[in-house]
Amino acid sequence: MAASLVTVAGLLLVQPAAGYAAPKPTEKQLKTQLTSLGKKVDKLITQYNGKRVAVAKAKAAEKAARERLRASQDAYTTAQGQVGDIAQLSYQAGGLGMVGEFMSPGYGDAAMLEQLQEEQTARLSGFAALRDARKKASDDASKLTAALNADIVEVTGQRDDAEKLIKQIKNKLDQLIPTAPGKRANGAWAPELPTGGDNITPRTQLMRAEVKDHFPMHFSIGCYRAETGGEHPLGRACDFMLSAGGVLPSASEAAMGDQIAAWAIKNGRKLGVKYVIYKQRIYNLGFPGWRPMSNRGGITANHFDHVHISMY
Repeated sequence: MAASLVTVAGLLLVQPAAGYAAPKPTEKQLKTQLTSLGKKVDKLITQYNGKRVAVAKAKAAEKAARERLRASQDAYTTAQGQVGDIAQLSYQAGGLGMVGEFMSPGYGDAAMLEQLQEEQTARLSGFAALRDARKKASDDASKLTAALNADIVEVTGQRDDAEKLIKQIKNKLDQLIPTAPGKRANGAWAPELPTGGDNITPRTQLMRAEVKDHFPMHFSIGCYRAETGGEHPLGRACDFMLSAGGVLPSASEAAMGDQIAAWAIKNGRKLGVKYVIYKQRIYNLGFPGWRPMSNRGGITANHFDHVHISMY
């Protein structure tokens, strides 16, 4: 595991010499790196899942050991009381000389003492066995708890390693995103006319294609609309639906909306994104940070069921 991560770190984090700007990797080089990273993360995920199964089994074994320990403790406590009773009876019988109420018909002092000693020996022997069983159950439970804690640390580490690699893969994929047409040297964007049958600008077409390439869109994508205001009639905006219109998305669908919004903001300066609206909030790339919007009176109007991306 350590060796593989060192290899990955070397692959991703090579530092150029002072005063030297490393050349931007080609698309072919990036795809080669992605293939290598994909294999590594698949291996980590396999190890992670295997360790999760082991942790589940360890938890079950620890629970069983704890139950055995509780049963042994109960038996041990009961035996302690029995041994105490015998000791008290022996003391009382000896003190009374085995006469009166302690003398059974047909038995002399010697026979009664012998019977009492045999019963006491048997119970003491059982008590010792229960004491040893309790100690073994306690030791077993402690060992299983320690092993379980170690497994949890290991599986957490594997999950963290896999998540780091997945993040690196996403960053590599983002490097493949081309810079949209019309970007000037000063960072401003030249105006564009809508083109094609869908009546959207080339930058909007590129942004839409990249979102579709990065995210599994299960619902509609609406761009051009003949309205009286906003970016849609100019061919400079798209709505990426997360659920059927007017229906609140599920937790996983809403999470994908968060990911799409974050992705658009992260790559917006390459693509020409002007602002993003989601969950009744707006993020203007010219003035970074999410800002609340007024209530427009509905799930769709407040952008809870879709991510809106507007372009320069």
